[in-house]
Amino acid sequence: MHPLDLAIFVVYMLGMLGVGAYFLRRNESVDDYYVGGRGMSATHVGFSVVATDVGGGFSIGLGGLGFVMGLSGSWLLFTGFVGAWVAAAWLVPRVRKDPRLARALTFPDFLGRFFGSRVALLAGIVSAVGYAGFTASQILAGAKLASGSLPSVSFETALLVMGGVAIGYTVLGGLKAVIYTDSVQWAIVLGGLTFVAVPMAFSAVGGFDAIRATVHPELLSLSNIRPVEFVNWMVTIVPIWFVGMTLYQRIYACRDEPTARRAWLLAGVLEWPLMAFLGSVLGLLARVAADQGMFGAFGADGISDVDPETGLPMLLRTVMPPGVLGIVLAAYFSAILSTADSCLMAASGNVVNDIIERRRGDHPSAARTLRMSQIATLVIGAIALLLASRMTSVLDLMLYSYALMVSGLFVPVIAALTDRRPSPVAAGAAIIAGGATTVALQASGVALPLGLDSNCFGLAVSAITYLAVRRFGTATLSSVDPV
Repeated sequence: MHPLDLAIFVVYMLGMLGVGAYFLRRNESVDDYYVGGRGMSATHVGFSVVATDVGGGFSIGLGGLGFVMGLSGSWLLFTGFVGAWVAAAWLVPRVRKDPRLARALTFPDFLGRFFGSRVALLAGIVSAVGYAGFTASQILAGAKLASGSLPSVSFETALLVMGGVAIGYTVLGGLKAVIYTDSVQWAIVLGGLTFVAVPMAFSAVGGFDAIRATVHPELLSLSNIRPVEFVNWMVTIVPIWFVGMTLYQRIYACRDEPTARRAWLLAGVLEWPLMAFLGSVLGLLARVAADQGMFGAFGADGISDVDPETGLPMLLRTVMPPGVLGIVLAAYFSAILSTADSCLMAASGNVVNDIIERRRGDHPSAARTLRMSQIATLVIGAIALLLASRMTSVLDLMLYSYALMVSGLFVPVIAALTDRRPSPVAAGAAIIAGGATTVALQASGVALPLGLDSNCFGLAVSAITYLAVRRFGTATLSSVDPV
């Protein structure tokens, strides 16, 4: 790697740690650490939301989809557009107008408002496990990108560096550090990919004529996707906008309801079409380059020799001159870190606020809670790092983590928004039944009817369970208490 590229990479990583250290001295309360002091602007929060959502799934997973599916891979982030706009119209006003959520910190606090503390505890456990897995997927994405782009860096070293930086500045700075770095990282992502990566890669492969001569026409269309695959994406990803801890933290972080709604609408447009097509186009260009034999230096003589999720890093190494490569890599690392830090904050909030303090039933001092939060963030980050070292597919790990949370938690959220007499025991049963169904189906590896994702069946079981228990159940899981 050219010394200039390495210098850009090192300076960027040190800069992220510097932001964390800056906010370490300015976090005076739990509100500061977990919800940014509740006074953030729509622009900062909107950029943070989209930066968090695209993350490694955009930089590595979406690039892999573009490699395999072409432009149709962009439909993955269309689900983000739908989820963001529906949540802006329905969920955000309900959360912000409820006075009993004025001091809420987490997603389980929202469920606790309608179903009581035991359901909130159960939701906290599910959310913490899911976000630990999602953090691991982002660390894995960063390690793949670094090891695929920097020939002198091994995968194991890249894993430790990416994990260490993400964990370090998140432990130090909390949500303020996360949101402000997300805004900067988004600017780097958008500028680096739009004005550097796409034009240079497009020119390197020979332009439109070379692309049309190299790939099958279906890769240049938006219809190269099976309906069942689109349904699986919609069912898995749209509901995350209703159960995502990272998103509730940002709703609480906004100064008021109009600010939160504007942030969500902005995030939806930035996801699709903008980021969706940037990612899928770059993946498609990587496929063209592989088919043209441009990756021979990496031992890949054609498409069959390339892992779709490493095709993009190979393309960057091949076409980017010294200095420019460092800028584009910084853009991709930005996307990854902006998701890893948010997911780590979410899991930490679940463990401290929704599990430890809810189980103990007391409220320790702000200083003690801040210290506990930093320790929890560090421990969860270490667990995510270990999990990342055991997995191979970024997109699979992301979707598994999504599915675990969605299949158990989505139905209780819809019940909270629509049921005039929400049932705590039905909500608890739905969380357990939905999550267990999805995990069991994923672990069994059985072929499911119509090619549907296991999450479809988990959601169905969760909904049936809620309705059945609400209709016929007589026990109560807990009394409904205010947050």
